[in-house]
Amino acid sequence: MEERKIYKKEELKALKDWFANQDLPQGLQVDKATNIPNLKETVARLFDQAEACFENPKMQGCLILLENIKAKLES
Repeated sequence: MEERKIYKKEELKALKDWFANQDLPQGLQVDKATNIPNLKETVARLFDQAEACFENPKMQGCLILLENIKAKLES
């Protein structure tokens, strides 16, 4: 079984700061199965969810998606 990363408050803040300093496009095709038509709203909602559950290893999907979005924007 894969070990899940538990994010620290500082890591969440660093990720939020990174997104705050980006000029996000309107939409983004993250991968073959993930198309986000309104990226700014989606990122804001993912951070709302992440702040509520970042310490719960079973609720890390929002953080994983934020990391995937970041990686796509950096590429």
